[in-house]
Amino acid sequence: MAGTVHIEIVGLKTSECSPFPCDGERTCGLEGCYLSGKLNDAVAELRKVLTESYGNRVDVKLILVDEGTPEYIRAIIEKEYPPIPMVLVNGRVTKIGRITLDRIKAEIEKEL
Repeated sequence: MAGTVHIEIVGLKTSECSPFPCDGERTCGLEGCYLSGKLNDAVAELRKVLTESYGNRVDVKLILVDEGTPEYIRAIIEKEYPPIPMVLVNGRVTKIGRITLDRIKAEIEKEL
């Protein structure tokens, strides 16, 4: 079994969790942040749900680039121009571009 899977969500303080509206369809798979549409709230809910599912095998970190951009994040942005919010799994850029539980879980499963 692999060690801890590190999920990093990169965005701005004012970022929304998705380019799609936060509505009753709940296509993102998260419930606790419903209607806020805010990245901070979605990451907190994602952390809660992933902890319930994976325990300490998954670590979720929010990086707000308007509070300072780590050099490795800056290098990724300059090279790949990923969508915001950017989702990294064990340092690997995914093409998810939003907070969505099923797609993030699929990326975690690849690592476990």
